[in-house]
Amino acid sequence: MSRAVSRPAPRRSIALLAGAALTVPLALTAAPATAAAPYSVTALKLTVRAGDRSCTVDADLYRPAGADAAHPAPAVLTTNGFGGSKADGSTDVTAKSFAARGYVAMAYSGLGFGKTGCPISLDDPTADGKAASQLLDFLAGARAADDGTRVDYVTKDGARDPRVGMIGGSYGGAIQMATAAVDHRVDALVPLITWHDLAYSLAPNNADRDSSAPGPVPGAYKYQWTNGFFLIGEAQGLAHPGLDRSRTGGAGCLHFVASACQTKRLLDSGRYPAQDTATMLRYARSVSPVSYLKSVSAPTLLVQGQADSLFNLNEAAATYRTLSAQGTETKMIWQAWGHSGGMKKSAAGELDLKQGNLETSYVGRRILAWFDRYLHRRTDTDTGPAFAYYQDWAPEGSSYATASGYPTSGSQRLYLSGDGKLVDNRTKVARGSRHYRNLPVASSHSESSLAGLLGLPDSAPFDGAGTHLAWTSEPVTGGPADLVGTPKVTLKVSSPAAERTQNSSDAADKLVLFAKLYDVAPDGSKTLVHRLVAPARVPDVTRSFTVELPGIVHRYQPGHRLRFVVAASDSAYTGNRGIKPVTITSAPGDTGVLELPVMRGQVG
Repeated sequence: MSRAVSRPAPRRSIALLAGAALTVPLALTAAPATAAAPYSVTALKLTVRAGDRSCTVDADLYRPAGADAAHPAPAVLTTNGFGGSKADGSTDVTAKSFAARGYVAMAYSGLGFGKTGCPISLDDPTADGKAASQLLDFLAGARAADDGTRVDYVTKDGARDPRVGMIGGSYGGAIQMATAAVDHRVDALVPLITWHDLAYSLAPNNADRDSSAPGPVPGAYKYQWTNGFFLIGEAQGLAHPGLDRSRTGGAGCLHFVASACQTKRLLDSGRYPAQDTATMLRYARSVSPVSYLKSVSAPTLLVQGQADSLFNLNEAAATYRTLSAQGTETKMIWQAWGHSGGMKKSAAGELDLKQGNLETSYVGRRILAWFDRYLHRRTDTDTGPAFAYYQDWAPEGSSYATASGYPTSGSQRLYLSGDGKLVDNRTKVARGSRHYRNLPVASSHSESSLAGLLGLPDSAPFDGAGTHLAWTSEPVTGGPADLVGTPKVTLKVSSPAAERTQNSSDAADKLVLFAKLYDVAPDGSKTLVHRLVAPARVPDVTRSFTVELPGIVHRYQPGHRLRFVVAASDSAYTGNRGIKPVTITSAPGDTGVLELPVMRGQVG
C-alpha cells in the first residue's frame, strides 16, 4: 500500500530565485475543488541506472480518487525545467492539474536537480532518457519504488506497457523526446519551448544552415544565456545542501558531466580548433533531438514561444519538419511567450502559467485534446490544425490563426539597393558600395539576455554609427503586411582582412556578422522584432551565402517600414576576432536578396 502524504507549500530554490525563466515546465493549476476529483500524493524514491552510474530519483505520485486495478487511468509524466525540481511551483502544479482531471500523474526531479542524484547531463537519452524509461517500468507495475510501493492502477497496453504521456517545457521538454527515442512505450508528447540542436542554441550559426544537419562551424557564442544556465547548475549544491556523491561532475565541474563541462570550456575560450570543435559539436548534438528524432514515433504537439532568444522558433520548426517527414504524427503551435522577457505573455487567448486556464486558453484546450485522443484513445477528438500561431495584433478571442502545415505559403523578395533602400525589383537597384567596421567591443545591442528573467530593465536595441548597414523599404500601403515564418537573406560581402584568415585552422578566425529586422514607425521610432538577431559565421567571404533569420510572426501596419540591418557585433554574443571591415556592393544584376514569409499584404 502506498502512503498518502501532504507537504507544505514548496519554497523557491536559490536557483529559481536567480532565474525563474530558466525553469519553465508548463504550470497548470488544478481545477477548482468543487469541479476536480480529489487525489492523494505519495513521495517516492526510485533507484535507476543512468549512463555510467546509479542514482536515486525523487518523485511524487498523484493518484486520482477511484483509480484502482479495476478502474485504471492513463498517466502523465512531468519533470522540471533547468534549475527546478519536482517541488517547484510549475512542475508540482502540472501534476496536480492532471491528477484533478483523472490522470495518474508523476512529477520527478530530473537528474542533477532537487534531491535526485547523478550529475547534470543535458537530457542525454543514454542517461536522462534511460532514467525516465525506468520510471515507465514503475508506472507499468513492473518494478517497485525503493520503499516497495507498486502501482497497479495505470492503464496498460501490454504487460509492461503503461499508457503514458509527457509534458513540460524547456529542459522538461527535451527530456520527452530523449525518453521517447529510447522507449517506444511513451504514447504522447507535449514539449514546450525547447531545443532542436544545442550546438545551434548555444553558438548559433545561421549561415548556409541546413536545419536538419547544421554545418561544422559554430557561430557566435550566446554567452549570456549559457553562463546563466551554467551558474544555476553549479549552484545546485548551495540550493540543496547534503547532495549525494552521485551528483559529482567531471572535468572540473561540480555538477555537470565531463563532456558538458568541456563544451562550456571550449565556448568560453573563443577558439575553435578543428578537432576540439568537432568533438564539441558531436557531443552537443548527441544530447539534442537533431540526432535522435528518427527514433521518436510518439505523437508530438510542439509548442514554441515567439519571444524567445534562447530557443527560437526555428528550433521547433526543424523538429516539426523532421517528425512530419518521417511520418510521426506532429502538430505545432507558436505561442506568444518564451524564455525572453521573463516569459511575459499576452492575456488574449494565452495559457496563463499562474491561473492554469486550460479550458479557457487556446493552447490549454489543444493540450487537453492531445491527451484525450492519444491517452484516452478517443479517436473522434479533434486535435486542431497542423500549425497555429499567435497574433499580437488580433482582438481578444481570435488571437490564433491556423494553417494546414508549415511552412505556410506566401513570400516576397526585396533587393538591397546601393543607396540603402529595399526595393521590389532588381531594375530599381542603385549601384553602390557601402561599408562598416567592427570595434574591439560590441557596438550593437539587441538584449541583455538575463534582464527579463531577473526582472531588470533593459536598454532599447541600438546599432553604433559606422558599425552596421541598414536598408529600408517604402512604407506599407493598401493594408497591413503580415510575416509568418523564417526570413532569409542571400548576401555577398567583401572583407580583405577576413579573407586573409579564411583558411585558418581555427574557425573563430572567420568573419561574423549579425542580421536582423526592424519595424520603423511613421514617427521614426523603431522596434527590433522580439529583440531577435541571426548571428552568422561567414563560411567563405569569396562567395555568396544565405543567412536564415529567426522565425517571426509580425504585422507591419500601413505607414510602417521594414528595415533590414547587418551589424558587426551584438552585446549578447561574442563576435569577431580582430578588426574586419566589411563592404557590401549592390548592382541591378548582383545584389543581396531578402526573402520574406509574407502571409498577406506586401512590404513597400
